[in-house]
Amino acid sequence: MTLDRRTLLKAAGAAGALNVVWPLSAGLSPAQAREAAEALGAAYDPAPFTLGVGSGDPQPTGVVLWTRLAPEPLAAEQNLPEVVEVTWVVAEDQALSRVVARGTAPASATLGHSVHVPVGGLSAGRHYWYAFTALGVTSRVGRTKTAPVGSVPRVRFAAANCQAFHDGYYAAHRGIARENVDFVVHLGDYIYEHGPVGGDHVRDHEGPAVFTLGDYRRRHALYKGDASLREAHAAHPWFLTWDDHEVANDYSGTGGGAPFMQRRAAAYQAWYENMPHRDGGESALPDPVIHRSRRWGDLLELTVLDLRSYRSAQNLANGTILGAGQKSWLKGNIDRAPDSWHVWANSIMLSQLRGRPGGSYMFTDQWDGFLAERKEVLNHVHTSGLEDLVVITGDWHSAFVDDIRVDFDDTSSPLVGTEFTAHSVTSGAYSADWNATNGPLMGRANPHLKYFEGNRYGYDVFEVTPERFSTHMRVIADRRDPLSPVTTLTTFHVDRGRTGSYEDPATKNSPAQWRRD
Repeated sequence: MTLDRRTLLKAAGAAGALNVVWPLSAGLSPAQAREAAEALGAAYDPAPFTLGVGSGDPQPTGVVLWTRLAPEPLAAEQNLPEVVEVTWVVAEDQALSRVVARGTAPASATLGHSVHVPVGGLSAGRHYWYAFTALGVTSRVGRTKTAPVGSVPRVRFAAANCQAFHDGYYAAHRGIARENVDFVVHLGDYIYEHGPVGGDHVRDHEGPAVFTLGDYRRRHALYKGDASLREAHAAHPWFLTWDDHEVANDYSGTGGGAPFMQRRAAAYQAWYENMPHRDGGESALPDPVIHRSRRWGDLLELTVLDLRSYRSAQNLANGTILGAGQKSWLKGNIDRAPDSWHVWANSIMLSQLRGRPGGSYMFTDQWDGFLAERKEVLNHVHTSGLEDLVVITGDWHSAFVDDIRVDFDDTSSPLVGTEFTAHSVTSGAYSADWNATNGPLMGRANPHLKYFEGNRYGYDVFEVTPERFSTHMRVIADRRDPLSPVTTLTTFHVDRGRTGSYEDPATKNSPAQWRRD
């Protein structure tokens, strides 16, 4: 029987034997590492497609298809030829009998034998199925969907974030794979650069870290070892952004000396190698372009932000979290915004969060460390006349619902949108006692905070129509159970043309540590 990975790692750490069970411990061969990973519940697809398949960045005429050849998933380098030819096929049916596109692509050792195929010429707003073949083996079949054009009556999509492998199983991704959604948005902390330290919570500790390209490749491969994550990738197309733990805790992409910049380059390359990401520049390396704007017909405009690559140090009078180029791009998008819902995929909390009434403390790694730029951007939203703004956010390992004001310290300041911060997939939250004590304190200290719940894990599903934007907070029963059932904790709505959210009466009595009645 497979023990749950949190309990097993905690027991091993307490016994001083963490290196026995942590698959990425130094000195383990790829085979030993895989054995250790499988003891923690990992299971891989047949070689060479051990890490599965995925699709991303859906547009009306195409998507990008991804896979990576890794016969030994936990090896830093694969025992493969320098270049392996991979064939791919896209069809209108799951049996791949009605083929609409096919081709070949080189998987080179330079990019970890990964493949990113930009497929065009597809029809808008429909599902397709795809697969890869290499070395005489065919991958699992994945499903994707192109973006629609014109009038769209409804869109449903999911968002996930913060999935520390050592903190639990990905039952949330199993749930996402089974959801009837058009696409998935991942809001960052896809991997964690540190491992377990033997305690209940690892968010404030550094376990065995990663620094080289081989280290980061192995880390991604370990995370892809959770079958539910691969299932979610194969079920839907994804949009992607990142946060800090894809590289290092609380890092600034423009800070640090040569050793850190080398580490960052290794992390960025490994991330690209392992993601269904369509790069926005001439070359994905050394700096993949993350930020982009995409439309889902006339109903929704999705703006994906990169809040790590271009930021300055925190708490500077002229500090920037966006960087000059991305800020100019975002303002231009605001000025040219269509008449639709506007959703910003935002990795770290936009809303102000004071710890207690009258207190000055704020967690300045998020937008609170860039007060002038936040006010500048939100004032631009207001003066441009942009309406129907919803910001979806990760990072906090807890659920928040906030009103967005131009100036959070002035309750008469214009209200310009709503922010939904989602539970984590597995990453450890604060204790139930901390949440019970501090939920009301945060509520009283932040007049714009409407809701806080920190005792659960899961993901959000968003259902959008021309009249209403609904956020369904999906939660799992137990992150120690890979088959944990999924339920809806509560639902919030935003009505078109009316700024501000409200909780659905049917779920308003659900557990929470703070509600603003």
